[in-house]
Amino acid sequence: MGMVRAWRRAAWGLLTLSLLPGARAALTENLAVSPAAMSMGNAVTADPQGLDAVHFNPAGLTRLEGRVREDTIFGASLRMRSEFHQPQGYDIGGFTQDPLDGTVSDHNRQTLFLPLAGVPNWRLPFVAAAGLGISLNQPGSPWTFATAVYVPQAVGFDRSKNPDDPGRFQGKRVVIQRLVYASPSVAYKFSDELSVGLSIPIAHQGFALDTDMRFPNKLIGIFGKLQDAWCGDNGNPLDVFGFGICGGGKEGRLNPYTTAGAMRFEATSPADPTFNLGVLWEPTDWFGLGAVYQSGSRTVLTGRYNFHAEPMFRKLVQGMYSSLQGPIVAATLGFPTSIPEEQSGNMTLVLPYPPHVQVGVKLKPVERLQLNVDANWTDWGQWNQLTFQFDQQVRFLQMARLFGQADASKLVIPRGYRSNVHFGYGAEIEVMHGLKLRLGYEPRKSSIPQDKIDLIAPLPDMKVRSLGLNWTTEDGTQLIVAASLAKGSYKVPADGSCNLNCTNFFNVIYNPYAGLDVSGETRLRYFGVSVTRPF
Repeated sequence: MGMVRAWRRAAWGLLTLSLLPGARAALTENLAVSPAAMSMGNAVTADPQGLDAVHFNPAGLTRLEGRVREDTIFGASLRMRSEFHQPQGYDIGGFTQDPLDGTVSDHNRQTLFLPLAGVPNWRLPFVAAAGLGISLNQPGSPWTFATAVYVPQAVGFDRSKNPDDPGRFQGKRVVIQRLVYASPSVAYKFSDELSVGLSIPIAHQGFALDTDMRFPNKLIGIFGKLQDAWCGDNGNPLDVFGFGICGGGKEGRLNPYTTAGAMRFEATSPADPTFNLGVLWEPTDWFGLGAVYQSGSRTVLTGRYNFHAEPMFRKLVQGMYSSLQGPIVAATLGFPTSIPEEQSGNMTLVLPYPPHVQVGVKLKPVERLQLNVDANWTDWGQWNQLTFQFDQQVRFLQMARLFGQADASKLVIPRGYRSNVHFGYGAEIEVMHGLKLRLGYEPRKSSIPQDKIDLIAPLPDMKVRSLGLNWTTEDGTQLIVAASLAKGSYKVPADGSCNLNCTNFFNVIYNPYAGLDVSGETRLRYFGVSVTRPF
């Protein structure tokens, strides 16, 4: 009877945890850290598997006896499709036909960040990564020591194959990657029921963004129409005594659809430490509780930037400063005296790696069936905006002073992400002695609100379904194989996201699809294999 009552209490606790209201929470965390975890919907805090415990719950390292080694390999393929449509009544300062209307972006491939080398010019059908973990435990000792190499965060895509890909205005190449290359860890077993653990992951953080830019802004459209009326097809001889808005010729005519330039950032933090603190309580064979706190970091990255300016703004400024009244107006608006075609230098970026909390329950209602549920919280609210600090005034950015960007030595890209809770679910079925089937389901509610989504991070709500096998041999070697499919879709009507398609005067940075309806789908396929064995 006592066991029945305990089971009922645990079941009610599990049910209560499952019924808490869902909220926006997930981006890239835990996607491809461990084949065992992904096959269980990443619901492994109360049942950490092997050396993966370094990340998911260091207290679970006390389960490893003697000397253990784990080798892991992952592969992933990310495919994104976006469509652009012009709604009825579309108008950007008098321009009424966007050339992107009816176009599709769907030819992306993968890329990655190589420490010491940066982002290579490779377009990969998929990316692969390897992991390694080692643990040491003296027989009978309550102490276990370990370290592991793994990738807790990785997103990298390349849209550069088609030079006219409409997605290029929010990333020809984008990479955010965190590689843990050392994670000294220790776990202590207080009793057969209770363990605690601490790991200190030391990571290389890489970031790269390479994008073309256009500015479909109403003020730019109105100015362009004014130029067309005043300058005509062959210029206006009176313009040299005025403001010089014709002096740049046809190349200097403002058009909200013309590619204005390109910017490229590449930055790293070569050694960024955090810590993971975990506790594991297993009072019986059929019930367990686990919790982990991952500290996060305000990672400071340093690197290089490059701004390329197409003729439109360069010629406009050149013409204004060649006229009689133009320099007065240009100086009043804060325009630079000239814009170089290329401007490069050093930059700094604070890219928060947000703290993460995960709490889980493990239940075995019958001998051959185990059920896991985990609650996850990640503080993606720290990504309210990203600020790129440059070593000089970027003259291309000085053109944005009219839109409230007062300091051209920095670029502020709004994000507006949210922090809250999402859940993961896993089931493990013992098919026969030594062979287990695993099923995972993780409805990942995106930390990107619908009104903040864009093509730099096209990560909507996604449902992740996983399948895996665990085969254990007589000598204790474990072979784990897992595969997952994650997909989600989004529809953002015109003016639906001010990181994407707003038409407000002062949303010039950055809404390259202003006034367009944007819809799309993101699909991620990934697989993993790990071998754990004594050595």
